[in-house]
Amino acid sequence: MTASGPGGGAILRTVPLGLVWPTLDPFLFCVHHDDDYPAGDDALGPAASLAGRNLGNDFEVRDGWRMYHGRTVPGFPRHPHRGFETITLARRGHIDHSDSLGATARFGRGDVQWMTAGRGIVHCEMFPLIERDRRNPTELFQIWLNLPRARKMVPPHFTMLWADTIPREVFTDAHGGTCEVVTVAGSGAPRPPPASWASEPENHVAIWTLALSHGARWTIPAAPSRVGRMLYLFSGGSFSEGGVTVDGQALSPRTAAELKPDAPVDLRASGGPAELLLLQGAPIDEPIAHHGPFVMNTPAGLRQAFFDYQRTGFGGWPWEEDGPVHPREQGRFAIHLDGRREEPLG
Repeated sequence: MTASGPGGGAILRTVPLGLVWPTLDPFLFCVHHDDDYPAGDDALGPAASLAGRNLGNDFEVRDGWRMYHGRTVPGFPRHPHRGFETITLARRGHIDHSDSLGATARFGRGDVQWMTAGRGIVHCEMFPLIERDRRNPTELFQIWLNLPRARKMVPPHFTMLWADTIPREVFTDAHGGTCEVVTVAGSGAPRPPPASWASEPENHVAIWTLALSHGARWTIPAAPSRVGRMLYLFSGGSFSEGGVTVDGQALSPRTAAELKPDAPVDLRASGGPAELLLLQGAPIDEPIAHHGPFVMNTPAGLRQAFFDYQRTGFGGWPWEEDGPVHPREQGRFAIHLDGRREEPLG
């Protein structure tokens, strides 16, 4: 970890990126899954040998991909949550969701699922390998956003932000370089779930992905001084190609930078193209008690969460399998907790 040098600058500190990325309040967790899965078999799992993998806990990259907690289909079979929100950005591939309240979905290709766990839900996130005759690259961000004490026990809820509803703007600089900005949360984005910390504009929650072309330059606008802001360089930015600079300071590939929020920040992809993620928001500034899938304010709240889950199962599990997947031919869709069905336009 390093801090900015004398004279200041936009970067307060930098942190190398591992599997789990550093975050600032109100964010709790961020991970980038990027797996180059092979063609799919009849069960929508890999048409490849699984010998030698630690099935059920396979986080080691072999041949460019991982099974995670899946044994036949990659992904995360049923597991509980309480007290926060999960935001899943499905950049490539597909994700099949099912939960303890009977809701289910298939989404991908730029869609986002925003789920408020609230007082408790059990869900699964599986990565069906739909293509039989070619590879199934699957890339997603999973982000956890905290809930304030007053909303930790709201009823569970999820919102689908279909790709065609998420703003994508392309900015062109004076030299023809481009920066595509995808706004998942923030000004102009679709409405988040009603209990979310992001639902109140004064909290300035923003989730952006930025894709800069070779040599492109773009300026991140200033935010209020009370806002926390992390920038993640997760793709490109090789020093051999010229690197990425942040207000003139070099940012190493696969590095997070905590930024000063209250001044514009100049980005430049001096060499090859680069992709970045920005997470921003005013802090909730409450105590956090976190263990596994539960995030509460006190140890007593955590104990109650485990007790309630053991007693109620947060609604039980209405599905025959721990990690159900939809048929290969099923398109993108969602059936919500109230039974409402929706499908994207595109």
